[in-house]
Amino acid sequence: MELGSFARAALQLGRSQSSVSMQLRRLEEQAGRPLFTRSGRSLMPTEAGEALLAYARRIVALHDEAAAALGMQAEVAAVRLGLPQDFFEDVMPETIAQFSQLRPGTHVEVMAGRNAVFEEEVKAGRLDLALAFFPPGRDNPGVLLATLPLFWFAGEALPWLSGTRPDRLPLVLYDNPCLFRRAALRTLDEAKVAWRLSLTTPSLPGVWAALRFGQGITVRTSHRVPAGIRDVGDVLHLPQLPPIELRMLARPALSLACEILRDKLETVVRSRVTGAAVAA
Repeated sequence: MELGSFARAALQLGRSQSSVSMQLRRLEEQAGRPLFTRSGRSLMPTEAGEALLAYARRIVALHDEAAAALGMQAEVAAVRLGLPQDFFEDVMPETIAQFSQLRPGTHVEVMAGRNAVFEEEVKAGRLDLALAFFPPGRDNPGVLLATLPLFWFAGEALPWLSGTRPDRLPLVLYDNPCLFRRAALRTLDEAKVAWRLSLTTPSLPGVWAALRFGQGITVRTSHRVPAGIRDVGDVLHLPQLPPIELRMLARPALSLACEILRDKLETVVRSRVTGAAVAA
């Protein structure tokens, strides 16, 4: 159910697709009712399947906890973590290093992606944990780690930094969907500042590289801003941007390994993320 297909489940388990299908059919025979149904190419749990899935996760988590308490070498599935690219150079390596000291035999899968993807992947059980950005709001999922201010950044090579701002502000942004992009465009439109897209990319290193070569301006937090890039909001008299929330998302019934990684990740984020009003 977490991987969405027999084929992906078989690949992760190192078994044939037919053996996984047969095992699920036997499970349905024991349950006496269907446990899943197909929705297009994906699998969706029935009401009985949802109930059994919740018990199965608790059983696996309890098994891992008992094995750890007894010092047994339990086979532990990979811990799956989603992170924005902003945290790949400091938060990720420090978190994994601390986690590996406590769980040296556990494989950690790290996925880079967008906020909307992370929220859906955690809900579907395909990710155990994720850090994701959200606009400030009471109904946001997960645990609030920090509220971060946003800034206008440009490279020092931008030719008109010491002169007059151009009629249309050139922007270097992520392609859609992107909260930073949406915040930038909405803020400029509300302030009636004309803009144009100079470059769009799904890569944060690509954004920084474009800025270094004077291609335009972007919007990010102040976390890990590279050399040669600076805040130009005041210099160019640009409107103030809204803040953004950084939240921890986690699926229900985490295993002991996932709980350890979650705690280490939260500790590292709270110590590493700069320019933040950290949640108490």
